Amino acid sequence: MTTRLLIVDDQELIRTGFRLFLQTQNDLEVVGEAADGHEALTQAAALRPDVVLMDIRMPRMDGVEATSRLTASGSSPRVLILTTYDLDEYVFGALRAGASGFLLKDASRDRLLEAIRVVHAGEALLSPSITRRLIEDYATRTEPLRPPTKLLADLTPRERETLLLVARGLSNPEIAAHLVVTEATVKSHIGSMFAKLHLRDRAQAVVFAYENGFVFPGNSG
Repeated sequence: MTTRLLIVDDQELIRTGFRLFLQTQNDLEVVGEAADGHEALTQAAALRPDVVLMDIRMPRMDGVEATSRLTASGSSPRVLILTTYDLDEYVFGALRAGASGFLLKDASRDRLLEAIRVVHAGEALLSPSITRRLIEDYATRTEPLRPPTKLLADLTPRERETLLLVARGLSNPEIAAHLVVTEATVKSHIGSMFAKLHLRDRAQAVVFAYENGFVFPGNSG
């Protein structure tokens, strides 16, 4: 199946560069471009892309607001944030708004292709190093809420442990090795945990864990 892409960036040269490269892939189709958040919403409604490559800093409406509005709709596309800065606090806002992950604009071509395919497959793209630094930086400047005891009480001990490991940025194979279980078991724990906490993907799980004080900078590494 072909993955339909919408490229959102206020710089035309960047949009053109992404489009020319992505169009060389048989499984990818660039269906549209947008120069700001307003255009992104209009284009997304008309073109129904599977994945939106979203810039953060744009005029009129930035990527955070556009992401929030896109993911609030019923059949929203996956949003992959593209940023120039690995510690841009706007990225955390975008993850909290429902983005499925983020990637630096200077990433390799192979990394970009991998990111698009991972996000389209329903996973979240979370670089353990960059994401951990980003969220910990936010957490040190934000007083955490009390953990939602009622929600967490619904989780099994294994599901709570899995949430902690996801928040630390571990991949499924790494979690499986840590818990000494199969990857299939890890996927089962994650799926059940997502359903109980009303989360869509790993990105939202990381944000949930940090915002609610379930994990914090001192116990994240």
